[in-house]
Amino acid sequence: MSTKRKRSIFDIISEYFEDLQERTERFREALIEKPSWNHRACTMEPLRNIMVTPTEVIVTVDLPYAEENTIRVKPISRDTIEILAKMKRKIRFDDFGITHYEGEFETLHCQTRVPVPVYMDKMELRFKKGILEIHLPRKHEYEIPIE
Repeated sequence: MSTKRKRSIFDIISEYFEDLQERTERFREALIEKPSWNHRACTMEPLRNIMVTPTEVIVTVDLPYAEENTIRVKPISRDTIEILAKMKRKIRFDDFGITHYEGEFETLHCQTRVPVPVYMDKMELRFKKGILEIHLPRKHEYEIPIE
């Protein structure tokens, strides 16, 4: 005879609020517009796009003036990747016609969340004409909790 321990109402409420907090944070990140540069770290955030297909996820990142041998792509967690690349030349705010800020940027840096489960260890990279394509095969495994 097996004995099941029932979860307390406090555990259920705690899990509910943790989930609600995580969803709120994701929603806030999607809505709030932030600058695409970090003045202190001298980095710019590149433009990127995520396309989900039935077999893979393709992340496309625009890396203008990036030196190909300095591009680093690494998984931070099971659903987030970090992209870092040094630029061939420094870019200044003046290059964009922005005169009320001062500063130079020499690195492109971004963190991208992948919306579906993928195999991070089977990542394939292609870099051509300043565009980086990251191909991640999708996982089609589903965990079904057994009670």
